[in-house]
Amino acid sequence: MGWANQVDPVKPTQPNSKKWVGSDMWWWQPDPDTGYTVRGVYQLLTTRDSVIMDDPEHLIWHPQVPLKVSIFVWRLLRDRLPTKSNLITRGILSSSAQLCVAGCGEAESANYLFISCSFFGSIWALVCTWIDIPLTNSSTIRDHFVHFTSSAGGSRARRSFLQLVWLVSVWVIWTERNHRLFRGSTSTSHQLLDKMNLFSYRWLKSKNVTLALNYHSWWSSPLLCLGLV
Repeated sequence: MGWANQVDPVKPTQPNSKKWVGSDMWWWQPDPDTGYTVRGVYQLLTTRDSVIMDDPEHLIWHPQVPLKVSIFVWRLLRDRLPTKSNLITRGILSSSAQLCVAGCGEAESANYLFISCSFFGSIWALVCTWIDIPLTNSSTIRDHFVHFTSSAGGSRARRSFLQLVWLVSVWVIWTERNHRLFRGSTSTSHQLLDKMNLFSYRWLKSKNVTLALNYHSWWSSPLLCLGLV
């Protein structure tokens, strides 16, 4: 929807003078001629699959992913997580506490933690090897999400699977970050990959009890288990 200002001239009451009266109105941008209709909205939503799949705002919602994870990613894409950089900006932490929990010596921003960190960023190579797709190279979280989801191409079901894997991956990374910061415990990159495998397996099974999967097969070849190869 958009907001327009429609101006109508009124007959001047005095010579050489004009009076203008403005009226505001709403208009439907996808179809400015016909205007808003239920049919038009339906057609818009059912013919924009490629656009929606390229929009990270839509990719965060997945029927087989826990709602808390989608909300977490909604905050991540808006840079609203309590990363050290954000906490310093808000005056909660001092600048001396800005370093990433992985011990890499860099400031912990969202983009750095999830994409560029020498430890956490390297986990993406393990994930891509596990699901047999090319490694995604992006400098921002939003671009990484979109490129990762569409990297293997194929059917909508295949993209949905990659969407789930990306969501579980950032969730595990953030959980590990918090464990290191607040509990002092650490996991190796391969242990984190194991968690990603396990969580994605559980999420799929919990929403589809008839899904014929066993964990060993899932670990070995998830795309083959789902019939996506």
